[in-house]
Order: sequence, then C-alpha cells, then structure tokens
Amino acid sequence: METMTQVARGVRDPGPEENTRDRFHRGAGRWVVLAACGIFALLMISPFILMLLNAFKTSADYSVNGPLSWPQRLDFEGLAFFWERTRFPVKLWNSIWTSGLVALFAVLLSLLNAYAIGIGKVKGSPFLVGLFLIANMLPQEVMIYPLFTMAQKVGLNDNPWSIVIIFTVIQSAFGTYLLASVMGTFPKALLEAAELDGASRWRILWDVVFPIVRPTMGVLMTFFFIWTWNEFFIPLVMLTSNVNQTVPIALSSLQGDRMLDVPTLNAGALMSLVPTFIFFLIFQRTLSRGITAGSVK
Repeated sequence: METMTQVARGVRDPGPEENTRDRFHRGAGRWVVLAACGIFALLMISPFILMLLNAFKTSADYSVNGPLSWPQRLDFEGLAFFWERTRFPVKLWNSIWTSGLVALFAVLLSLLNAYAIGIGKVKGSPFLVGLFLIANMLPQEVMIYPLFTMAQKVGLNDNPWSIVIIFTVIQSAFGTYLLASVMGTFPKALLEAAELDGASRWRILWDVVFPIVRPTMGVLMTFFFIWTWNEFFIPLVMLTSNVNQTVPIALSSLQGDRMLDVPTLNAGALMSLVPTFIFFLIFQRTLSRGITAGSVK
C-alpha cells in the first residue's frame, strides 16, 4: 500500500546507486572527520616509525644526522649486540612462559570467582565485586614490599613462579570484576531450566555458562598476556638473577648512568615488539570471531 501511495504521489524509491552516492556525499564534515582520524593515526604510529629509522643506524650516523634522518646504510650491529649482550632467547622464553601461564591461570580463576559471585549469589556479592575493583586499582609500589617479603618466606625469591602467582592474582581481580558483572545479568529462567533437568553446579558452569562467556574470556586472556608481558617494576624487584629476567628488564639493561646507545636501544625495542606483534596478528581474527559469536548468542 505504501509503495502504491508513493507511486500515486510521484515519489520514486532511490536506487542502490543513488544510496551509494548519497553515502559518500554528505558534506565537508565527513572529510574533516576522516582527515582528523588520519592525523591522529599518524601521530600514534610516529614512535614506531622513529624506532624503525633509528634501529638500523650506526652510533656515528645517529650522532651526526639526528633521529629524524634516513639511515645512510642498514646496520645490524645493534640487533646483534642486543641479542648477545642480553641473551635475548632466554629473556624471550621467560616472558612467553610467564605471560602464557598468567593468562591461562588468571582467566580460569576469574571464571570460578565470577561464577560464585555472579551466579552462586554469595552473600555480599556487590561488596566483593567492589573489593576486587579497588584491589585492581592499587599501585604496584604499595604492594611490592609485602610481596617481596612473602616470596622470601616461602622460598620463591628470584623464582619465575613468584611472578606467575603474583600476576595471576592481580589480573584475576579485573577479570573477576568483569565476568561477575556479565554473569550477574544471566537470565534466571535458563539457569532454573538447567537445574530442573538435573544439572549440577559444575555442569551448569561448563555446559551453560562457559559457552556464553567464552568470547569474553578470550579477550581477557589476550589482554592478560600483553599486560603481563609489559610489566617491569615487580619483575625487576622479584627476579634478581640474569637468567630469570624478562624482556622489559633486558631493555632497561641497555641504559647506563652516563651513556646511552640509542640505535642499540631502538634495535632492542624492535626485537621486543616483534613477538607481541605476531601474537596480535595471530589472535586478532580469533578475537573478532569470538566477539561476533558472543553478540549472536
């Protein structure tokens, strides 16, 4: 009826070509926004461009021409020096090992805590969720002395497992807060139906709750890995021996009190960035699919 009325009035529906033309001709404001986004993106990647420019320079080239010039020739001495001086393969394995275990354990602990708080209806659950949020906001400088003392008493001083345990608890505080907020909105009818079918609490967790929150857990696992990889202060204090230290600590070893080799430092930063960049490329599509699946569910 509406189409016949429009025809009678002489109104014609726009075709697909006209819709496309209107979409790309909405005034100058659209191009201003795109230009602003382009400038912002350029500012965001400018540190990485400077790192690439200076990672393959010699110290003499950097001293004479400055940080904004193109390298006179590609020099790989900085990469080789950083690889040999810091024993980069050992530091890389330490970072991958600790970050991977923290991501796995923190997500699992967050799931169990959030299930007890959000669905188990523990008494004082709003207070517990707020407590987890406050714990996540504490600065590391406040926690370092009691953490170091406890690690000494239990024999985990200068042990990578101390980093795994500490950051599992720290990261799970945020994960518990997020997952508990999600599980608190679960439809009660779905849970009651599972209980009427004779499902136990564990069966409800793994067959009903887990498939729905799995995309969120994938996002948390990725964030936990990257956050733990970039941690510096607590690993610097807890890991005193060179063989147990991580990649960020290896980068800090290139900075002296009176001397700083900028090309070598940029080369080390580039080598430290490559594993996380590969990790992001691998899990980017997985995260996108997980988020889409979660929205469909």
